[in-house]
Amino acid sequence: MVTNVAIDCFQKEWEYCAGDFIRIFVRYTGGEDAFAFGITKDDPQNIAAYYIEGGITFFIEETDIWYLDNRNLTIDCRNGEIVFDRG
Repeated sequence: MVTNVAIDCFQKEWEYCAGDFIRIFVRYTGGEDAFAFGITKDDPQNIAAYYIEGGITFFIEETDIWYLDNRNLTIDCRNGEIVFDRG
């Protein structure tokens, strides 16, 4: 799920618009939880999961779905920052 606040942020600050494909990917960060989500505009290859809001398609590729670990993902914006909540 992508909250309305996050959609507003993506449209106003990141200049994403209807028709864009936004990949949610796993990146190595080190630290206590060695991995985190990142986002980038990208063309889908092997979509494992997707969510469409505001005409924008957010997707996770098959190679990155493992990080969800059967949890739900909510993308939100708090204090001007995009956050990923795995619940």
